[in-house]
Amino acid sequence: MATIDYLLLGHITADIAPEGRTLGGTVSYAAPIASQFDHQVGILTSAAPDEPLLFQLMDAATLSVRVAKATTTFENIYPPNASRIQYVHALASKLTYEDIPSGWVNAPLVHLAPLVEEVPPEIVHRFPDSTVMLTPQGWLRQWDEQGKVSFKRWYDEDILSAVDIIVFSKPDVAAAPEMEYEFARAVKHCLVTDGADGGIYYYEGQPMPYRADPVQEVDPTGAGDVFATALLASLPLLDHNMQAAIKVAIRLSAISVTHPGVVVFTPDDINQAIEAARQEFL
Repeated sequence: MATIDYLLLGHITADIAPEGRTLGGTVSYAAPIASQFDHQVGILTSAAPDEPLLFQLMDAATLSVRVAKATTTFENIYPPNASRIQYVHALASKLTYEDIPSGWVNAPLVHLAPLVEEVPPEIVHRFPDSTVMLTPQGWLRQWDEQGKVSFKRWYDEDILSAVDIIVFSKPDVAAAPEMEYEFARAVKHCLVTDGADGGIYYYEGQPMPYRADPVQEVDPTGAGDVFATALLASLPLLDHNMQAAIKVAIRLSAISVTHPGVVVFTPDDINQAIEAARQEFL
């Protein structure tokens, strides 16, 4: 296995769409972005044998795939004037620390990206020398016998205290908004995104609101994953200055919503965002 410096743990997904099965999941959005920062990206995931969607990630990352009976499959339904209804129709295998290739366990950047409880929370304790970021959506979901997804309250201070950075959106905790403050008290760097309204960066529980860059929104799909990945990926390039990394994340997530589908940034996009952050904060 190749040496990697940005480790992603989580399921890829097959998303049922009018055009057929499409690639989804936080790891699928994150890997191309992290690779554009010149990181060597490794993904530990699980999927069905010979899953064709995996080929879309091979240029961006080295893959370690735990073979499963099925690929995790989601369907999103958007009723008019109502909230999204989500179903999970199939689940791949859960992931364990022992599934991580031995050459990857010391990756300096670790991104835990659970979608369906496939990443065990206690794994956070296995990366003491890494910067560990959690995007916790998959620990905040449950589903019934028909696969209909609903919110699940989750909080574990022991787990959260081992996380360096947590990134989630206001809608992720809309059913229990007090969780925003609970997470902010437990994790040193807590970022709560809120779309065009910007968000809040909590440092050791102290809130510092930030604004989003004003842009003409075309498609917000994946913007939260862009924000989180750009934040972690840029940290080593910015002397681990969190405010500078947030500026990069704000800029790139703003660019991402001006394009339909998953955006591929140009080298100029990355370089200009990094340079602007350096000039302001370093």
